[in-house]
Amino acid sequence: MSETYTPPKVWTWDKENGGKFASTNRPTAGATHESALPVGEHPLQLYSLATPNGVKVTVMLEELLAAGHKGAEYDAYLIRIGNGDQFGSGFVGINPNSKIPALLDQSTPTPTRVFESGAILLYLANKFGAFLPKDPHKHTEALNWLFWQMGSAPYLGGGFGHFYAYAPEKFEYPINRFAMETKRQMDVLDRHLAENQFMAGDAYSIADMAIWPWYGTLALGKIYEDSGTFLDVQSYKHVQRWTAEIAARPTVKRGRVVNRVSGPENEQLAERHSAADIDALGL
Repeated sequence: MSETYTPPKVWTWDKENGGKFASTNRPTAGATHESALPVGEHPLQLYSLATPNGVKVTVMLEELLAAGHKGAEYDAYLIRIGNGDQFGSGFVGINPNSKIPALLDQSTPTPTRVFESGAILLYLANKFGAFLPKDPHKHTEALNWLFWQMGSAPYLGGGFGHFYAYAPEKFEYPINRFAMETKRQMDVLDRHLAENQFMAGDAYSIADMAIWPWYGTLALGKIYEDSGTFLDVQSYKHVQRWTAEIAARPTVKRGRVVNRVSGPENEQLAERHSAADIDALGL
């Protein structure tokens, strides 16, 4: 390891520090520029990017539409976080935390803003009475795992992902620390899924939709280059079974392409305004 770092008495912001995201990370909140958000005709307006957190919500919306909930029709607008779109005044008005995804429900008497991916999933589940079990035990189990994901994924993304893939230099201690925690989390999932088809038992729910874009994508080796080999994800057999089952759902295939602007061209859809937009990709 390089020379020991001694923290200063008072921390000050070094704009050049931060690796890949140094240009957009900052220690203050609020808008940096005036920028109105586009608004479409559908009840739900989504402003997002196809990161794992964004995919959670587009999968949920596609699941709702497939289940016949016409009120779940949505417009999905692209927020390019690398360009700082999340700091525009319109986006900050919906999410003061400047993180994707953010949702505006125009079907309520006064438009309702919903931010944080877990809150959006729960809001939609309650609004449409779907993908959240009615049985009290299974209902609580789904919420247990939803909040497990919200608390755990920062160690995978902001911890392991940052130091393994995005930091300007690779250091052994933080990579080892967060690799250990990520593998512990995968073991938590593997042990649970050894005895359960889905996260809330036999009921597919918002807990699966929350966890799959992070941990299922990790299990598929599609997040953080070579991380699947590094973390030996194939050893988590029950996670692999669950991952494959979720990935095969047509609604998941549709949801994961929305607001995607990287990867194979037939898996990219910058904006979505009708089912035909996704149909055109052959999904």
